[in-house]
Amino acid sequence: MKTRKVLRKSVVATAVWMAIAGAGLHAQMANAHGYLAEPTSRAGLCHANHKNVNVGCGGAQYEPWSVGEVAKGFPVNGPVDGKIASGGVRADFAALDEQSANRWHLTPIVDRNISFDWHYAAPHKTSKWEYFITKTGWNPNASLTRESFDPTPFCTVDGKGSLPVAGTGTNPKHSCTLPSDRSGQHAILAVWTVDDTANAFHSVADVDIQLDGGPAPEWPRLAEIAPHRDLEVGDKVTARAFDANGVRTDFDVAISIDNAEETIGANWAYKLAKRINETQTLVRAGKLDADGNIEPVQGSNSIFAKAESGLTNYILDIDAASGEPATMHLNDVLPEYTLKDGKTSLGFRVTTNTALKVKAQLFDGSNKQVGYAQQTVDGTEQLVLDVASTEGAHTLKVVGTDKGERVLLQEAPTVQLKAAGDVNYDFEFPQSTTSYKAGTKVLQPKTGEIFECKPFPFEGWCKNYSPNVNHYEPGVGSNWQDAWNKL
Repeated sequence: MKTRKVLRKSVVATAVWMAIAGAGLHAQMANAHGYLAEPTSRAGLCHANHKNVNVGCGGAQYEPWSVGEVAKGFPVNGPVDGKIASGGVRADFAALDEQSANRWHLTPIVDRNISFDWHYAAPHKTSKWEYFITKTGWNPNASLTRESFDPTPFCTVDGKGSLPVAGTGTNPKHSCTLPSDRSGQHAILAVWTVDDTANAFHSVADVDIQLDGGPAPEWPRLAEIAPHRDLEVGDKVTARAFDANGVRTDFDVAISIDNAEETIGANWAYKLAKRINETQTLVRAGKLDADGNIEPVQGSNSIFAKAESGLTNYILDIDAASGEPATMHLNDVLPEYTLKDGKTSLGFRVTTNTALKVKAQLFDGSNKQVGYAQQTVDGTEQLVLDVASTEGAHTLKVVGTDKGERVLLQEAPTVQLKAAGDVNYDFEFPQSTTSYKAGTKVLQPKTGEIFECKPFPFEGWCKNYSPNVNHYEPGVGSNWQDAWNKL
């Protein structure tokens, strides 16, 4: 009988690739520098994690300070048209370039004399700061381009090569005056031009200029009902009111999601706006038309309040219903896995009662990740991690989350990795299954282990295998021990 040595098959990152990836990650982190903090930029509001304010932002929610670093010299240089908000450098920031009249939270501006402040994560010597604003009559539903903005900044501050102090509120603010003919919704492009590199940082803020040259508006805009995600039946949404001293529960308004139609973002936002108008006299929600009327709409609605209310803001609070309990079970996690030349494939099964995104990571004794796999599981699925490590105890961390991120289940069993000896085998499973008989030795590539077919009367089960009938698959099937011995 011809035999072969154990030969492990796995795809792992080489040391060279890891070095390159590490250098790339370092470069990304080194390029993280700053964003407009007052009024807060589009990316900054993503990061601030205000409830239902600027969600669906991609990677920008984690790194607003990395957004918009491109060549200095706007409008001649800088980000390309259509990618002015994201900078166009990193694909995971592309969500910032979505542009519509109700996509982003609008910061109310009630004084034409405005102060700008930046958050500096990694300060640079500075040449200047410039502030551009969209033109009168610009289209808030069209992608931001150079044509959207005045070509000349309405405010410029000389940096004189100075080095800002890291943080927010740690440097002098920039006192500027908005153009007298701008009111309503606008985008402000703030540009921080660095003195000691070829780049500048471009930060877009979305604002509502509540001034028209006359007295203060009867209904100042306070906040947005921005329905950027659908909900579930049983959820509760509360518009929580605030004044200068804190919470104002007497102005809170809540709705519950009672049916499938109301789970749709545009519909629950309409229901909440309508409820505000039904229960409040000093607060209105909806869209403000040219005649001063405020009516709820399907989609994003603004919240307005008269000055005598004393209110300064509203924040949405979503109380998510718990729903049906989710379960996740790990099956066939072996206590030991065999290394060959420092590599192995670690396989096991995951069973869930609902669709979960399951992420599996293997950590060595120093908590370094040495294996990773991820897939959606709805029922029972096999997960296999390609591993590169050394002998010793390892932690298998498995986390399951649902699509609404309402469920998080996790397990962390300990497994041992041990080096393989010189073990012979006849086939790599499932090669030539019909020829298996008593004493046949096979390598199970999912676990890196060797199994021997049991003698009569069990040997018939060794060859009883197909992708849909795998009860006796060595080391993996539900009844594998009836047919095989592990060597």
